[in-house]
Amino acid sequence: MTKALWAIGLMSGTSMDGVDVAMIETDGERVLAFGPSGYRPYSEAERALLRQSLRDAVGLTDRNARPGVLTEAERVVTAAHAEAVEAFLSAHDIARETVDLVGFHGQTVLHRPADRLTVQIGDGEGLAARLGLPVVYDMRAADVAAGGQGAPLVPVYHRALARGQGRSGPLIVVNIGGVSNITYIDGDEVLIACDTGPGNALLDDFVFQNTGRPFDAAGALAAQGQVDEAWVVQALQNPFFSVSPPKSLDRNHFAALSVTGKSSSDGAATLTAFTAASIAAIAPLLPKPPHAFIVAGGGARNPTLLSMLGDRIAPALVESADALGWSADAMEAQAFAFLAVRSLNRMPLTFPGTTGVAAALTGGVLAGPPG
Repeated sequence: MTKALWAIGLMSGTSMDGVDVAMIETDGERVLAFGPSGYRPYSEAERALLRQSLRDAVGLTDRNARPGVLTEAERVVTAAHAEAVEAFLSAHDIARETVDLVGFHGQTVLHRPADRLTVQIGDGEGLAARLGLPVVYDMRAADVAAGGQGAPLVPVYHRALARGQGRSGPLIVVNIGGVSNITYIDGDEVLIACDTGPGNALLDDFVFQNTGRPFDAAGALAAQGQVDEAWVVQALQNPFFSVSPPKSLDRNHFAALSVTGKSSSDGAATLTAFTAASIAAIAPLLPKPPHAFIVAGGGARNPTLLSMLGDRIAPALVESADALGWSADAMEAQAFAFLAVRSLNRMPLTFPGTTGVAAALTGGVLAGPPG
């Protein structure tokens, strides 16, 4: 049995809203204890830089290249993560020497697995040096290089959580960030995962462009609008939705879709319905109908989205990760703490049923503090 470690996980997702921080005790198989969690929001200037970094990354063919603003964006991402950890340790009176490991996802600026290319900016060596702690980073690259989709990475953590609850399935854990992804769990042997389509990204971009606000808080704007069901049906004709898992996509995969001409509320309602419908559309592609969809991520705080999802998956139930004692907000950060420990122990991070890689595969790069 491997030794249990206290690990901090860091996640900055495709929504680009900030850095989530969480601490857990784990041996890479079980979650033995949940520590506190925290959040460091990006400033509007930082968000603007990250949005520009997405545009400057479009033409990348070398994952180590940093054209345009990418060098500055990488510096800012690394500094923000360091600040997030330092503030977290201070806020919770955690002694640095009690932390065994940090799991650092970085910020995805390009994800094109068909070209065996995935790019997460963030200087793992620099973060380890600043924090004086060992850091595991670059956790997607090995899977993509081996022909996998490189995403999602969180399923093995979802399974550990379900085991801890005594839940065997069939059930789905849904993470709704910028992109939505699911883990299908049915006992200990069946683990299937994939991206399902848009999460908050299309909606966030639309709301920002039309109102100047970064997102539709609590789904209030969408709740006032009318869904254009014909638009949703047409959008679901995209070939991505008929492909069986595993599959993944870039944050901007559906960026060409437009609700131009609709009011802010009707556009928000339609895009929210599209996210709900695309999540529901995965169910027929799975071995058995899931009886529950457990929702985590930023979308879990959007009651309009949850209501729309519930209507589309009935009789299956929508459950909140928080209601199970999990953390909808901190789950991905917790997962990268869990994955860092698995990486340190050379345990698999990805599997044929989660990313399409030929065989279960570990990943990640370990950076040690100086000295």
